[in-house]
Amino acid sequence: MLVRIVKLGFEDQHIETFLENFHKNKNAIRNFKGCEFLELYRDKNNTSVFFTYSYWQSEADLENYRHSELFKGVWAFTKPLFNMKPEAWSVDKLESLQ
Repeated sequence: MLVRIVKLGFEDQHIETFLENFHKNKNAIRNFKGCEFLELYRDKNNTSVFFTYSYWQSEADLENYRHSELFKGVWAFTKPLFNMKPEAWSVDKLESLQ
């Protein structure tokens, strides 16, 4: 399983626009082939910074999503709203405690 963490920073005036678009697309992203989990977080100290956290069955599934029309549309809408360069990490989950 691959875990994808993406850090996104927005201009304050674009936060609601980003959130509305995320809510509009979250189910399609979560139901994309290979996606097993999706969450959105907001930084407690800098409320213009968000993180997406998703689980993918494989790197190939994530790459298929990143080359999909869904991703291209979401990214094209979101990119002009940024106030910082997005950062992304692909990591392997080693342990999970309940």
